[in-house]
Amino acid sequence: MPIDESLAFVPVNVAILTVSDTRSLADDCSGQTLADRIVAAGHRLAERRVVADDADLIESVLREWIADTEIDVVISTGGTGLTGRDVTPEAFVRVIDKEIIGFGELFRLLSYQKIGTSTIQSRAVGGVAGGTYLFALPGSTGAVKDGWDDILRFQLDARHLPCNLVELMPRLQEQRR
Repeated sequence: MPIDESLAFVPVNVAILTVSDTRSLADDCSGQTLADRIVAAGHRLAERRVVADDADLIESVLREWIADTEIDVVISTGGTGLTGRDVTPEAFVRVIDKEIIGFGELFRLLSYQKIGTSTIQSRAVGGVAGGTYLFALPGSTGAVKDGWDDILRFQLDARHLPCNLVELMPRLQEQRR
């Protein structure tokens, strides 16, 4: 995955949403891991919150951040499994204008190489809503590392060739004009 160093790096504003009934900001290892990686890559951490596994609460925060012109990307961690409390993908579907199907597919492919068939339990999802990119990752620190290190770090770098999500940002709301 080539990075063209002759191109300018374009920092984006990223919000992190941790979905958990048991975590707080103080003990949110996955969210902190993601925050550290985002900042180390040169991006701005625009906001960070923890909400309970409740589809209405998740949807509310997503809608708030989608409406915020200072947030370009929302990445969530947690709530993508199969238990009754895992409702993050359902909340995302409520707000997504266009699904980025390849994100979930690629995440599971990469995850399969590390955890084998257990990857079928992941419902990682990506999409666009109101010009904001949305990505839902599983809640484990390993999954956050895989999602950021192997996919999002590159797609959120304007220097990544042959193409990346950053270069599409000015055009995400063309149909709305």
